[in-house]
Amino acid sequence: MARQRVEAELDELTVARAVRGDVAATRALVERYQVPVFALLSRMLPAHGRSTIEDVAQDTFLDVFRRLSTYRHDGPARLSTWILTIASRRAIDEQRRKRPAPAPDLETIAPARTDARAIQRELAAAVDAALLDLTPDQRAAFVLREYHDLDYDEIARVLEVDLGTVKSRLSRARAALRARLEGVGHE
Repeated sequence: MARQRVEAELDELTVARAVRGDVAATRALVERYQVPVFALLSRMLPAHGRSTIEDVAQDTFLDVFRRLSTYRHDGPARLSTWILTIASRRAIDEQRRKRPAPAPDLETIAPARTDARAIQRELAAAVDAALLDLTPDQRAAFVLREYHDLDYDEIARVLEVDLGTVKSRLSRARAALRARLEGVGHE
């Protein structure tokens, strides 16, 4: 998985203005973090549909603004990590509330196409389907690490678990994904 750091964090002054209800500052916060939040939720809730993802994202930002005054720039987490923590917890709650439809079998993915973009799309679809087989906790750890580039300590803080638990969840998630994806793209 390609790793890239997210753009710069929102500055402390803008966050303080958002806490006071400044419309421009709240808009800046949403515009800056909506893409990572939607990306996280889309990967954690792929079988739940766009409307559910939008609802969970909206709930995430409502919670962010409700609790924004408690965020500390000098604390242990970056603002993006703090916001993704809220989104992750909302996604895990949603997964536990509703069981998504079973993922399609990997055999149903069209194997005949050979161009590079088609193979890349097939692999991405296979990974998305395989992610559905992970437990919500494993999926959260995997998505935060591989798609949002959080380090193990940040994931432990986000999920409120020990570092060893993060390592074991990631290990189990990777093993399950390896087993599920074995042979995909090898024709």
